[in-house]
Amino acid sequence: MAEQFDEVPYQVPLAPNPDGGGIAVFEVWIKTTPERLWEAITDPELRARYSFGTLIESDWTEGSPYAGKAGDYVITEGVNTVVDPPNRLVQTFTAKWSPEVEAMGASRVTWEIRPVADSCQLTVIHDELPADANPELYGGWPMILSGLKTLVETGADLTTPGSLRYAEMAG
Repeated sequence: MAEQFDEVPYQVPLAPNPDGGGIAVFEVWIKTTPERLWEAITDPELRARYSFGTLIESDWTEGSPYAGKAGDYVITEGVNTVVDPPNRLVQTFTAKWSPEVEAMGASRVTWEIRPVADSCQLTVIHDELPADANPELYGGWPMILSGLKTLVETGADLTTPGSLRYAEMAG
């Protein structure tokens, strides 16, 4: 069944970063409070529901490590470099789900939450990417953020090609 997802294109272009390398920026507006959105980003059980089943383990303090796990297998890891609840989270990001993406090294992910009346603007900046970065490193963000928005606004999980692929791999 995984074959049906092999042709799902990564629709996200990698833009050149003025500081060198590549950058991808994503924005979504979510009808929620900054506190609820922060909880959805940092709570392992909630995060797993929109992030392809990955449980993120961390104590969410500046300088602390985090690991994204699928079972006992670490698929992402990094360090929380800025932790400012419920406004901003900056993390180093090393993908480990394949030798190809792990060879790309560490990049950076910044989550910025800005209240807008009864909603929030969430901006995710994935930068410090190599100019020739594998699209697997940053191409999943639209599915992740769509799942986050759906979960926070409705309480339901969103089915995406990524969620189907990881559900199938989990058994």
